[in-house]
Amino acid sequence: MTLRLFIGNRAYSSWSLRGWLAARQSGLPFEEIFLPLYEADWEETKRRPELAPSGGKVPILWDGPVASWNALGILDHLDRLSGGTRFWPAEPAARAFAVSVAAEMQAGFQALRGFCPMNTRARHPGFALSPDAEADVRRVEALWEEGLARFGGPWLAGEDWGAADIMFTPVASRFTTYCVALSPAAEGLRQRLMAHPFMAEWVAAAATEGHVLQRYEF
Repeated sequence: MTLRLFIGNRAYSSWSLRGWLAARQSGLPFEEIFLPLYEADWEETKRRPELAPSGGKVPILWDGPVASWNALGILDHLDRLSGGTRFWPAEPAARAFAVSVAAEMQAGFQALRGFCPMNTRARHPGFALSPDAEADVRRVEALWEEGLARFGGPWLAGEDWGAADIMFTPVASRFTTYCVALSPAAEGLRQRLMAHPFMAEWVAAAATEGHVLQRYEF
């Protein structure tokens, strides 16, 4: 049975991006169902039975009668379905680091998320970060530098692109949109994350998506 992944607007939905990148990385066939966010019928859309397990939020992945939501839930399910080799490093220290930073991303960085919403179609040179958002940026920068230094790159937990990179790719998109200055090592990772073929595919699709949410256009 084909997997079904419900996502929101590509330009703005960072969590949809994470779920979609995970689905692409799994190598498994999946059907993509697009639900435009915050349209006039959004309250009705949120009540669709397919969104009930997640409380009306996207992304949500259906594998037959089994639902997974939140980025880490989707990653875990797809990791099991795809044989446990596509998402997490095999080396124990690298795996522990990757799982830990992925969980930190899932739960943290609220200031950065709120102050710098994702918008893949926008660029804001000279954008001034709030102190709290700046602190989040520096924490991300430190994590990226640590991962690259400890595990040799080119990706966050070593030579293979995986779950940790999926979790932080929307952050790289935010850094790109708001022209955030980073250390040379972190900037190199930002560029590689944005150039990954899956991300390039997502950004290209977002550019042709007709939906515009003014709350994210400034």
